[in-house]
Amino acid sequence: MAINNVEKERVYTVDIRQLFKIILRRRILILGVASAVMSTAGILAFLAKPNYQSSMQLLVSPNLDTTKSSNNPTDANSDFTDSNVEVVDYTAQFQLMLSNHLIEKAVIILRPDYPDIKIEDIKGKKSPLTVARVESGTGINRTPSQVFEIKYKNDDPIKTQRVLQTLVKVYQNYNIEQQKQRLAKDMAFINERLPKVKSSVVTAENNLEAFRKKHNILDPEAQSKILLENLADTQKQLQTTRAQLQDVQARYAALQDKLAASPSSAMISSRLIQSTRYQTLLHEIQKTELGLARERIRYTDDSPVVQKLVQQRENQLALLKQEVTRALTFQTGKKASQLKNSEIDAVISQALKQSAANESLLAEGQMAEVDIKLAEEVIEVRTTALGLEANEKSLSNSEKRLQAELAKYPGLIAEYNRLLPEVQTNRKTLEQLMQTQQSLSLKLAQGGFEWQTLEAPERGIYTGSGRSLILGYGAIAAPIIGIVVALILEMLNDSIHTSYELRRISNLRLLGVVPKLGKDYKIKRTLLEDSTEVLITRMGGLSVASLPSHENLDMAYQNINILNSPLPYKSLMVTSANFGEGKSTVTLGLAVSSARTHHRVLIIDANLREPSLHKYLDLQNEWGLSLLLVDEAHSTFKNYIQPIHPSIDVLTAGPPELEDTVKLLSSRRMKELLNEFEQNYDLILVDAPPILNTVDARILATLCNAIVIIARLGQITRAELTQTKEILENLNLIGIIANQATNS
Repeated sequence: MAINNVEKERVYTVDIRQLFKIILRRRILILGVASAVMSTAGILAFLAKPNYQSSMQLLVSPNLDTTKSSNNPTDANSDFTDSNVEVVDYTAQFQLMLSNHLIEKAVIILRPDYPDIKIEDIKGKKSPLTVARVESGTGINRTPSQVFEIKYKNDDPIKTQRVLQTLVKVYQNYNIEQQKQRLAKDMAFINERLPKVKSSVVTAENNLEAFRKKHNILDPEAQSKILLENLADTQKQLQTTRAQLQDVQARYAALQDKLAASPSSAMISSRLIQSTRYQTLLHEIQKTELGLARERIRYTDDSPVVQKLVQQRENQLALLKQEVTRALTFQTGKKASQLKNSEIDAVISQALKQSAANESLLAEGQMAEVDIKLAEEVIEVRTTALGLEANEKSLSNSEKRLQAELAKYPGLIAEYNRLLPEVQTNRKTLEQLMQTQQSLSLKLAQGGFEWQTLEAPERGIYTGSGRSLILGYGAIAAPIIGIVVALILEMLNDSIHTSYELRRISNLRLLGVVPKLGKDYKIKRTLLEDSTEVLITRMGGLSVASLPSHENLDMAYQNINILNSPLPYKSLMVTSANFGEGKSTVTLGLAVSSARTHHRVLIIDANLREPSLHKYLDLQNEWGLSLLLVDEAHSTFKNYIQPIHPSIDVLTAGPPELEDTVKLLSSRRMKELLNEFEQNYDLILVDAPPILNTVDARILATLCNAIVIIARLGQITRAELTQTKEILENLNLIGIIANQATNS
């Protein structure tokens, strides 16, 4: 937390410092804007007219003899007054005094004396007419009274008094007219509304009655509550039935497990006992066998009667065999085709014997191996489960039916709630209108408000012209507006103005900050090298030119030297983002700084398209780098060199447009020349073209040992700096030098 606070404080300090720098840098603009604002304020103060103010006080009170108040249905149509209310609506009175309707009447009355007067002259943007309630009491007990104070300002003292006198007259006449018309308007309004309200009551009642007949319901909300109760009861019964069904099913499963523990024949017999079809067939077979035994006593086996009974018994046995097969497949889990006939016949034989034996065993009250009671209990539990399942299904159907009915009720309730309030509202309105009609028929044409003048308006009193206030506001606003304009322009300007911004945006090493060099920071070429002047003789004449010199350039050069260790940079390319950023001047300054440390320096003007170094140094440009590159004889480069200092030589660009510059700079000859220069000089400074304008500088960047960017503060933009860095970041870019820096 402490670290974050320190960082916030540092950022805030930096922002404040930058703000002061911006103000200092834009001081001329700020002074200009502030001067313009003050000039405007002075003109307005000079044109300001003297102000006069007149005032008056009005008492607004209700004019009622009765103490009982009633609702007035004409509130919506009355003009801010109410004939039958005891409490004054002072907000309405305030709006009435400032209404355009009454002020227009006053303007019409005043126009003969003031032909140019308009509503805006009384109720304008500057609010010359003001209305306020006077407060009574002191301290926290101050409360608004019934007195209104009306003030009017103008540059004519007589006009202020006349306007207020006219307004009082208009207010009083308007009040008298309202008192005369109030009763008639109220009665007309009620007589007009009464038939419509009666019709609305009848229509609303008919709609409600039609709704009840259509849906055969009196109150949907009450009916929905009944259905909800029935649904809750049904759901409770359904829950109970399901619980009982679960118990019965569990009991049935237990009996089934118990029955499964019995011998297989007993289990099969138990299952067959549960089959009604099996019992019927078994009974029919017994009857057929009994009949067959009787007929064989009377007839032979060839008798049609005996054969018919035999055939009937075979058919019944076949059906019984199907039931036994079904029971065996369920018990053994085998398919019907996998069962053997011997197994089926054995079960049938056993069943027939069991059936015969059961009659005697039942007569004796017991069974042999099959637990008949257990089988009967299984049947009983199964029957109970079937009954509970049927009950559950019935209750589920009832629940769905009730839910379906309840789904209709939200719409019915919504419609009912729409129809019922409409009936109630219309009935209430009808009752109020009838009561008001009776009340108005008994009242006289009294009521309204009484407006009394407590303090008559007098001739306007001088209140000043406001010139001092205008000048004071102008003095306060002038610097603020100037600073705001400067900050806005600063935000709209993408240029970099400080070395701090330059380092932060480029994220490069700041090698030096070079100020704007004047005449005091230039040396002349004289013979005194140990002083700051050197004079040389060139081409038979004495040439004097200025070379930039400053301790900041020396510091930049020393920073570059620090970066040279342990592998020194023999060739250093100096470039910039655009033209006019002072790279040639800085290049010459670096050469002077290097010469002071007893180094031999060669300056190469590599801007073959638009050379400028020879102009600055007042040198010849008939020969130079371009001719040296196309020289087929490969003559020595010393023929093209022009010395400007015992330790500084210059290779100008040469005549432009001799050949394609890209072809020349990317040639093998250029590489060979740089190698030869490095063998003869301690430092080669290549004054390259701007990076963003041509491809020449990008070619030279690949040939030089190191690259330095010159950025002119106030001219280079953030986008240009970022783009320049992106182009050179994969090369040996060692840093950036800020040029034309101010003391701020």
